[in-house]
Amino acid sequence: MSTVVGFGERLAAAVDAHGPLCAGIDPHPPLLAEWGLTDDAEGLARFADACVEAFAGHVAVVKPQSAFFERHGWRGVQVLERVLAGFAGTGTLTLLDVKRGDIGSTMDGYADAYLAVGAPLGADAVTLSPYLGFSSLAPALDAAADAGRGVFVLARTSNPEGAEVQLATFGERTVGQVMVDGAAARNAAAPGGVGVVVGATAEHGLDLSALDGPVLAPGLGAQGAGPADVAARFAGVRGTVLPAASRSVLRAGPDPAAVRAAAEHLRDELAVARA
Repeated sequence: MSTVVGFGERLAAAVDAHGPLCAGIDPHPPLLAEWGLTDDAEGLARFADACVEAFAGHVAVVKPQSAFFERHGWRGVQVLERVLAGFAGTGTLTLLDVKRGDIGSTMDGYADAYLAVGAPLGADAVTLSPYLGFSSLAPALDAAADAGRGVFVLARTSNPEGAEVQLATFGERTVGQVMVDGAAARNAAAPGGVGVVVGATAEHGLDLSALDGPVLAPGLGAQGAGPADVAARFAGVRGTVLPAASRSVLRAGPDPAAVRAAAEHLRDELAVARA
């Protein structure tokens, strides 16, 4: 009888092998143009293939942004499936940035699409939006646990507009802290499967000490956070912190070797800052 290896264990192995950098795969139109590619499914596919060649087996985690694939319709989603398959078995985990969140049977549908065993768009982990209430995510969390996948729940995002919701109070806690505490409660039963998204671009003000799961920290590079900022803002976190960078790495393209070198340079800078 096979045993499902949990996401937390697989993530720890990937970070041990390659460092904590999460490399974004964001084929937005200006970047396709910088790479000399057409803004259509063919250009998207060439971009995606270069990213697989650059990152597979060289970084711990990649984060494809689903929106930039979806904007090309079914052909773009087909390329996204190819990207996810291209990283499978390489030692580089996929974190699909979809930010899904809903209630009842609709959440069941999202869980079937992204997280269930055999999901057609199954990645190693996905991002989820909990702002219909943390408990509304239960179908996704359960499906992820059954399949050995992970989730990252939005808690304190790097965009300024997020503050009006995430810093609002519910009882004596901010809404962002409620989401962190919800993730911690799930991890109490199975550590490491539920992470949170906390931006690296500003002080977050969250208590992450009981999380017992990973933190995705977007904002490294082009959004303004440097390796030293990441080290300072997450110094007390016991779990894995995944600083995420996209444009600052991808602008080194279109040569896959140059993109890989940019990612490895940033990974090394993060290691120096942590030390």
